Amino acid sequence: MAIQKAKIKPRTASAAGKGKSVGRYLLDHRASYILMLPFMSLFFIFTVIPVVSSMGLGLTYFNMLEPPRFVGFMNFERMLLDDEVFLIVLKNTLIFAVITGPIGYIISFFSAWLINELGNTLRTVMTFIFYAPALSGNMYFIWGILFSGDRYGLINSLLLQLGLTSQPMQWFSDTSLIMPALIVIQLWLSLGTGFLAFIAGFQGMDKSLFEAGAIDGIRNRWQELWYITIPSMSQIMLFSAVMQIGVSFGVGSIVQALAGFPTTEYCADTIITYIADVGTVRFEMGYASAIAVFLFLMMLLTNFLISHVLKRFSQD
Repeated sequence: MAIQKAKIKPRTASAAGKGKSVGRYLLDHRASYILMLPFMSLFFIFTVIPVVSSMGLGLTYFNMLEPPRFVGFMNFERMLLDDEVFLIVLKNTLIFAVITGPIGYIISFFSAWLINELGNTLRTVMTFIFYAPALSGNMYFIWGILFSGDRYGLINSLLLQLGLTSQPMQWFSDTSLIMPALIVIQLWLSLGTGFLAFIAGFQGMDKSLFEAGAIDGIRNRWQELWYITIPSMSQIMLFSAVMQIGVSFGVGSIVQALAGFPTTEYCADTIITYIADVGTVRFEMGYASAIAVFLFLMMLLTNFLISHVLKRFSQD
């Protein structure tokens, strides 16, 4: 009889919660859902509905003057098989993503790591300086002065004084210079939310882990970084990677502001600028929606692959 009583497990709170209906669960947690309601409403209206609408419009011919007309996958066939400009902007987008994504991610991580080693006051000042590009709305104006195509541009003036060039460089009109110049600027602008997440992650680490590591034989900062810091910050690294994906694939405003709309021979246009061109200039909203869906799926696949790699790395 004693053995039979030992086998009987008490009903835990989680097990009891499983028996509740959804309505009862929502009623019990109504305060939390009421607080979430404003954000969720805005998220649904301005994110979920546009994404779903784009998926539907991508299958139609829609010029904003006539009702949408269903055309199936013709927009996607045109995009991948007949549109040479799209292939150019796709290549440019991948170049931006492959270069500015990983490099910007690494710069954000090591910048945050080095700043975390400073004192409290200096760390606060340096964090503000590094995050300033994400806060300022006039940085394009400053970069326009730096990369101005005449002798008064600061970079051209310096190159001419040093004798490295005999004439001003046309940074935003020469097809061989536009992409490198924009990549440099985008790398500097990529220090944003991911950088702050790294700073917060370093500040929130358990100090006892480093004491235990010292006992186990860790002797320098690089060993601490590899064996303690990176494994402990796997979730924050994943979050920063997701944010960096969005930044690297979403390059557009910097191209329009500095290199024109469109750029010379579309040499630096991205999918974002091409969507604006097709949708707001040509009013081919159905085709623009198809391109947007393609970009969304590409970002989703990249996000999945990077998340999978980081999870495997953290488990190992």
